[in-house]
Amino acid sequence: MQKDVLLELNAEKVLNNLKEGKRNNGRKVDEYRKITIEKDLYKNAEGCAKVKLGDTEVIAGVKFSLGTPYPDSPKQGTISVGAELIPLASPFFETGPPSMESIELARVVDRGIRESKAVDFEKLCITEGEQVLIGFIDMYAINFDGNLFDASAIAAISALNEAKLPKIENDKIVEKEYSGKLKLKRKPLLSTFAKIGNVLVVDPDLMEETAMQARFSVATTEDNFVSAFQKGLSGAIKKEDVDNAIDTAFKTSKEIRKNI
Repeated sequence: MQKDVLLELNAEKVLNNLKEGKRNNGRKVDEYRKITIEKDLYKNAEGCAKVKLGDTEVIAGVKFSLGTPYPDSPKQGTISVGAELIPLASPFFETGPPSMESIELARVVDRGIRESKAVDFEKLCITEGEQVLIGFIDMYAINFDGNLFDASAIAAISALNEAKLPKIENDKIVEKEYSGKLKLKRKPLLSTFAKIGNVLVVDPDLMEETAMQARFSVATTEDNFVSAFQKGLSGAIKKEDVDNAIDTAFKTSKEIRKNI
């Protein structure tokens, strides 16, 4: 992702402030920006949510379609997660094929949900070995000010939590008719940290992302389960950083989850 010259100049300021124990926006190292979640905004989706994390905004929508199960899981449906980073959100984003950043974002959010077993895929089976429901979770960044990972994860799980299962008749989906709500077994959330100098901060904004040497994301659930890790960039993350990040993730995700 291309970096703005002004942000490059501000990176040193971010680092110097952290050396003095201060973040440029006045937050504590383990403090998130303000989070707002809006639900049920778009009637064409089975479930949807718009999340604002500071000035970062993401919309997520869920749609179900009928498909064929994988040969090794004939009684299970599945989910597919996609992410769009559109120029509307940031001058850093470009039109065209999916970027490496959007692919990584989708995969990290997908892994946190999938590996937590949040969705009982057997509940999405219509006819064993023949027909299942596939849930498509599409995420759109509409404003970017850092930490798309957590904003997208909150939007995705919020949309899934609102999702309704379509009614099936004669092997077809009946439009605008539903058989009930999708029931989640867990509500995994990502917590993303930036390593800047020797300091680890949660929920980095854009200025902090420009200054960070490494990124670490961990997906946790309400029953103290860690479902995924992701380490990004070339900088090192110490074992104690990982331990501190996990502890912080469990603490902060409890508060965020209350609003989902």
